[in-house]
Amino acid sequence: MSASQNWPAGSSRDRSSLLITVTGRDQPGVTSALFEVLSRHRVDLLNVEQVVIRGRLTLGVLVAAATEVAAGAELRSEVEAAIHGVGLDVSIESSDGLPVLRVPSTHTIVVLGRPITAEAFGVVAREAAALGVNIDFIRGVSDYPVTGLELRVSVPPGAYRELQAVLARVAVEESVDIAVEDYSLSRRAKRLIVFDVDSTLIQGEVIEMLAAHAGAEAAVAEVTEAAMRGELDFAESLHRRVATLAGLPASVLDDVADQIELTPGARTTLRTLRRLGYHCGIVSGGFRQVIEPLAHELMMDFVAANELEIVDGKLTGRVVGDVVDRPGKAKALRDFAQQAGVPMEQTVAVGDGANDIDMLSAAGLGVAFNAKPALREVADASLSYPYLDTLLFILGITRGEIEAADALDGVVRRVEIPD
Repeated sequence: MSASQNWPAGSSRDRSSLLITVTGRDQPGVTSALFEVLSRHRVDLLNVEQVVIRGRLTLGVLVAAATEVAAGAELRSEVEAAIHGVGLDVSIESSDGLPVLRVPSTHTIVVLGRPITAEAFGVVAREAAALGVNIDFIRGVSDYPVTGLELRVSVPPGAYRELQAVLARVAVEESVDIAVEDYSLSRRAKRLIVFDVDSTLIQGEVIEMLAAHAGAEAAVAEVTEAAMRGELDFAESLHRRVATLAGLPASVLDDVADQIELTPGARTTLRTLRRLGYHCGIVSGGFRQVIEPLAHELMMDFVAANELEIVDGKLTGRVVGDVVDRPGKAKALRDFAQQAGVPMEQTVAVGDGANDIDMLSAAGLGVAFNAKPALREVADASLSYPYLDTLLFILGITRGEIEAADALDGVVRRVEIPD
């Protein structure tokens, strides 16, 4: 919208705009008292914005009135009397020549912390301002399991990459998570999300749990760590690790499946995403025989994983078919998107290791979850707290919205988190 005043259709130009700002303790009847006065003076409503923080109200009302009414004392005195009568404060100022509605912000910045200190938030604001970034709007999105703040900002042309790099540094220095995204329809249009499994959707690594039954846990853990850091080709590392399982009875797969523990917040995350109509999938370098029961329990729409070879009721130490490796994960995401009829820009991928790099790079939004440095460097957002539902705040969903929906199903539950 241009800076000139846009008048409602049919209005004459001999009108002026006023901005009425009401502040004080929130209570029923404030808005009705104000509009009772405004209706008597035949004003046109142009815009209303309101925020309430801990019972304290800030209400902004932009109106257009005949110039002689806007300039006169009668309207102003009646508004002041009405608002003072309900115990609040009010200011009235001319607002001619300014836009009725704000030009949409260009980006969002989500800051997550436990806690977010005033110092950390001050650094975010200072670094943004130094790049000419204006903060248009701030709201709280979470008080559990972390504090979350969402800033809608206007970023000057050409400054986005530098802002992203600067805030990545701030996140490390101030021990907070910071995600920067476009603020556009695409942010609210995500429709497919896929999760890595080991150390993302679940706690721990399945291959290491299997290796423990073979007495090879330490050797396998060493190979796994090297692969996750990107120091070893995933396919090679997989074959090495699986070879240590040769001779184990197939029954250990069921034993390990029973031992799996979900990452805190996983059920909340998936429950919320399903309510929003997301297609949800698993893309794992782990093993289908262990993962499929979990996928069924979580009502996943898609599953891609490796398959262990079993002969005469025992593991052979080999995998069957194509390996779901780093390129394979990206291919699986594309295949799922095609099957679901979802454009790639409307997809989200969440992972923690170097073998997730291609998948996160291919997704519309790639999220690194408690990830190795190699993945954090290419991810659009990085989460370092061990709660998977912090992902929802990056997607623009608030804790209040989550718990309001959960309350309808009787599943609201907060677990005490140690400091």
